[in-house]
Amino acid sequence: MALAATSLPGQAGSATVKLIRCGAGDCLLVRGHRNSGGAIVHVNERAVQANGGRSWRVRLPVATVRDWSAPFARTLSISVLDPAGSVEQAEVVRLPVGLLGHEVELASLVVHAP
Repeated sequence: MALAATSLPGQAGSATVKLIRCGAGDCLLVRGHRNSGGAIVHVNERAVQANGGRSWRVRLPVATVRDWSAPFARTLSISVLDPAGSVEQAEVVRLPVGLLGHEVELASLVVHAP
């Protein structure tokens, strides 16, 4: 299953989030761009090891994202700090719909045609 999420409207960022399969579970693949390969990427205010140079990527297990996020969160905050510690870029990206929600069992679903 490949659900993707992008920057919120009005945000000037470049980060994207995609649900992927990794190992025995699911992960989020977070990708973005930075001015230099030495810039530090933060997800929900935690420094993460980003692979790549100016085009970076991070794989995070969904369980980790759940631990780092508020219950039922719909977004992640992504920031990139230059080697001097100044914020180079900060943005909010949407998570795939229902990722951190709870499962709802439907007894029935009614659809009406127009």
